[in-house]
Amino acid sequence: MRPILKPRVMNSIKKQKTKLALFASGTGSNVFNIITHFNNSESIEVALVLSNKATAGALNHAQNAGIQSQHFNRDDFFESNNVLELLKTENIDYVILAGFLWKIPQNILSHFENKILNVHPSLLPKYGGKGMYGHHVHNAVLLHKEKETGITIHVVNDKYDDGAIIAQAKCVIAEDETLETLQKKISKLEKENFPTTIEQFIKNN
Repeated sequence: MRPILKPRVMNSIKKQKTKLALFASGTGSNVFNIITHFNNSESIEVALVLSNKATAGALNHAQNAGIQSQHFNRDDFFESNNVLELLKTENIDYVILAGFLWKIPQNILSHFENKILNVHPSLLPKYGGKGMYGHHVHNAVLLHKEKETGITIHVVNDKYDDGAIIAQAKCVIAEDETLETLQKKISKLEKENFPTTIEQFIKNN
């Protein structure tokens, strides 16, 4: 009689993907880029998109991609565990701030210690801190006649734009640079670098 072969356990267990939750407050260009980047990934997926604005374009990108999305208010975020419980229910592994303007509360910081990443549109520590986002950053860069600027991808802690820097990418500022042309340069850097840096950061952890 031939011996009964035991099935290989590894073949019967499908490896769970690392799940990302994206937070955004605006049009969601970074959300779109991240969703697109991980669309066919075998190891990482965007599982949830959240916004503090019901009309945020980021929510539309999620819906178009068939990804769960939800809007929350200040009480949900700062005065309760509602957002944290949603993240836990969805088994989220990493939180990505993709154009999100609110400071992350301590309950979420503690649960996702060293697992929250943000992209900032300057070369930190320059032009960071409260109120420094989007066009405010670009205007300051142009006002101070900087020769270069760029983006910084960093771990989020309890201070604005203060966590450990993971990566930076630079661009030269032309003499005739305008707010519009600089925004395009920064957007291009974010598209080229943010999704790949997220992927590498996860692989290294």
